[in-house]
Amino acid sequence: MTSSPHTSKLSFPSTQEPRCLEGKDETRTTVPRHSPSTHPDPRVRGDDNFDLKQRVLEILSHVPDPEIPCVSVVDLGIVREVHENTLYITPTYTGCPATLAIERDIRKSLDAAGFAEMTIETALSPPWTTDWISDEGREKLRAYGIAPPPRGAARYSLREDAAQCPRCGSMHTEEISRFGSTPCKALCRCLDCREPFDRFKCH
Repeated sequence: MTSSPHTSKLSFPSTQEPRCLEGKDETRTTVPRHSPSTHPDPRVRGDDNFDLKQRVLEILSHVPDPEIPCVSVVDLGIVREVHENTLYITPTYTGCPATLAIERDIRKSLDAAGFAEMTIETALSPPWTTDWISDEGREKLRAYGIAPPPRGAARYSLREDAAQCPRCGSMHTEEISRFGSTPCKALCRCLDCREPFDRFKCH
């Protein structure tokens, strides 16, 4: 994939990696998730950075996931952090076919809101987990007819318990296929109301 001028890939936490460029030492610093950089931008400090983060999160809360439009990229936990003039995002998994569409939609929304100069960084470490889905996002999934992953279930993803039917609430369900309408979901069926439904996989 060819990176745009506004995007790049990095890993958390903060590291410094010296390298030589035209006879000079250059240090590349990865900004940590929840602590200020070594040389913060003097234009963005303290409360200003908090206000900036809240404003950006509000804008991106209206950017839906391309495959599951009932939830936003903020609901899913794809938006990791806003630090100074950089937005950090993490795809739900590295092979997600919607990753490019998500980056495009985020870029479009930021530009339209006057944040054309904000850089988007893609962080792959630590990897995204279903535990990052917000409680509001889980309820939106349920109302949409998708069984959400219980919070904390990611650590037990290899031995998932029966999913709760999002239609009637029954736990008397079975998995029909490991792959549902998208790779991140499994196809299940309720044995009480007999309705099929998607289950968001835990990972």
